[in-house]
Amino acid sequence: MSREFELCPGRRVGGEQPCFIIAEIGQNHQGDLTIAKRMIRMAKDCGADCAKFQKSELEYKFNKKALERPYTSKHSWGKTYGEHKRHLEFSHDQYRELKKYAEEIGIFFTASGMDEMAMEFLHELDVPFFKVGSGDTNNFPYLEKTAKKGRPMVISSGMQSMNTMHQVYQIVKPINPNFCFLQCTSAYPLQPEDVNLRVISAYQSAFPDIPIGYSGHETGIAISVAAVAMGAKVVERHVTLDKTWKGSDHQASLEPNELAELVKAIRTVEKAMGSPVKQLLPCEMACNEKLGKSVVAKVTIPEGAVLTLDMLTVKVGEPKGFPPEAIFDLVGQKVKKKIEEDETITEQAVENHVKKVKC
Repeated sequence: MSREFELCPGRRVGGEQPCFIIAEIGQNHQGDLTIAKRMIRMAKDCGADCAKFQKSELEYKFNKKALERPYTSKHSWGKTYGEHKRHLEFSHDQYRELKKYAEEIGIFFTASGMDEMAMEFLHELDVPFFKVGSGDTNNFPYLEKTAKKGRPMVISSGMQSMNTMHQVYQIVKPINPNFCFLQCTSAYPLQPEDVNLRVISAYQSAFPDIPIGYSGHETGIAISVAAVAMGAKVVERHVTLDKTWKGSDHQASLEPNELAELVKAIRTVEKAMGSPVKQLLPCEMACNEKLGKSVVAKVTIPEGAVLTLDMLTVKVGEPKGFPPEAIFDLVGQKVKKKIEEDETITEQAVENHVKKVKC
């Protein structure tokens, strides 16, 4: 079982703790602070544990040529990629306002620091945990500096190999034990055949002392729910108010009704995981009483006869008698009284019978 740790104040992840659900707002706020607040409220109302954004200090994330390149996509908010990204980037003061709003309505707030300076700002902002986006998972200097801040870390693994994830583990673990990996495939929207949920199991085997989760970019909720059934302790999904809005992430995001359904489904699956102990449950007693079968006499059995298998059969009987699994134990036993054909064989009819206790 994966180790537990406190991801946010009063909220632990791993072990038998409930799945921590991150509503990834990212930059689906369209650069509008009012929309961003509406999305935080939506995440809270839908039952998510955390509203998450993406913070960049653009001159530290991109070089000049990357910012100056023309950007003619239908999703563009400017003539160059830099203009596009600046439109979508909130200031430090706006981030402070968003965090304050999240705290007021009672939902955890964090962001992916998309470069080292953004991570430094988020540390100053006092977010409860750092989210490392897939694009920085193999950025080892960034990982090391982030780990040294001492905050819990959630690390996505899109575009990475198992060998790289072992290296990430070896870098982070000695510095900061409070982290988890998320299985992730960086495609938008993600096709089912590229999800590879079995990587969750591979991570659980390779890294048994940290929680494992799932960050999904697929459409719908079924795959994310399956990830929880496989043991994902953190689930992250992009969210939007409207999939038709401009922006490349909206199509792979969940609208409010879908997010609410995802949260409900995850909580239902968690209840359904239940116990590994197989036993007759109290809720099954009525069905067992009505339809549970017993050993009955296949033929008339005279008093004093020693039971053989060809004297016995199994039917729904009234009254209840020996359960079907006792039929082989009855062979060789002596009966104390005559048992009519089709009559239930009860304990009172069998000599010196010792009832076996079910485990």
